Amino acid sequence: MREAIAELVPDGASVALGLQMEQMIPFAAGHEIIRQRKRGLTLIGPISDILFDQIIAAGCVEQVIAAWVGNVMMGSAYNFRRAVEQNGMKVFNMTNFTVALALQAGAMGVPFLPTRTALGSDVAKNNEFFAIIESPFEPPSSCGDGRPRPSRPSEARQLLVHLHAVRALNPDVTIVHLQRADREGNAHCWGNFGVMIEGVRAAKRVIVVAEEIVEPEVIASDPNRTVIPGFLVNAVVECASGAHPSPVQGYYKRDDAFFRQYHEQTNTKADSDAWLDHWVYSVADRRAYMNQLGSCRVEELGVKQHAYAAQADFGY
Repeated sequence: MREAIAELVPDGASVALGLQMEQMIPFAAGHEIIRQRKRGLTLIGPISDILFDQIIAAGCVEQVIAAWVGNVMMGSAYNFRRAVEQNGMKVFNMTNFTVALALQAGAMGVPFLPTRTALGSDVAKNNEFFAIIESPFEPPSSCGDGRPRPSRPSEARQLLVHLHAVRALNPDVTIVHLQRADREGNAHCWGNFGVMIEGVRAAKRVIVVAEEIVEPEVIASDPNRTVIPGFLVNAVVECASGAHPSPVQGYYKRDDAFFRQYHEQTNTKADSDAWLDHWVYSVADRRAYMNQLGSCRVEELGVKQHAYAAQADFGY
């Protein structure tokens, strides 16, 4: 992890994190970003839960492009609020869907994608990621109620379709956490993908963090589950429990108590600094972090009732 972050996440980079909504958030990667004291970062994501708040608290962030930043269980995040209200941190307000569209446009290599979403709302107000455009195609042949389309240009113009153009996003690096990968980065993931696939395809560089590294034969045995091909991946890191306190389906559940405790322990800047000292700066890596969490707590978070998929026969 240390080598991957040092090489692929330079100061000033735009970094996409937390793309799978509330699950499989790459906290271990985020903590390594903090330990290496990266600066001037742009964070991109839909819902990052408390990871964005921690990276902001460490002084790593210049601006945020996101749908929401906070603690899903407890509400707004204190460090994010302080950074915006007191330090003027720049925030580009998006929705989950427009983050997805921006990344999809980046993945497709087009400058924008059209949509009706956010029309009439304040989301797009003074926001450089949105622009009003007119459909280049003729309006419908009828008015929708059977009447023919007006022949006068002034009347016809009233039927023009107005859309939002959502500007493309191409992160300098996308970091994802998932269940397993081989040494080449071919990765299996199951559960909620969120906008992970769009974020990977749009990125200039990709770091895959996996609960376990498996032999290529394991990945090849279930090709439909290989959602990230290795040729898109620049680094692959094995990091068990690397998404804690968020859940990884099939490995461990969400640590609800940890989210509540984080909210209680980061009310002030001094509190947040103490939290970072305890959970990030004072531990060398994820193994030390989990040792500090405690074996009993780790065991409690483990899967208690397995729910295996039925076998699939790929033979002919």
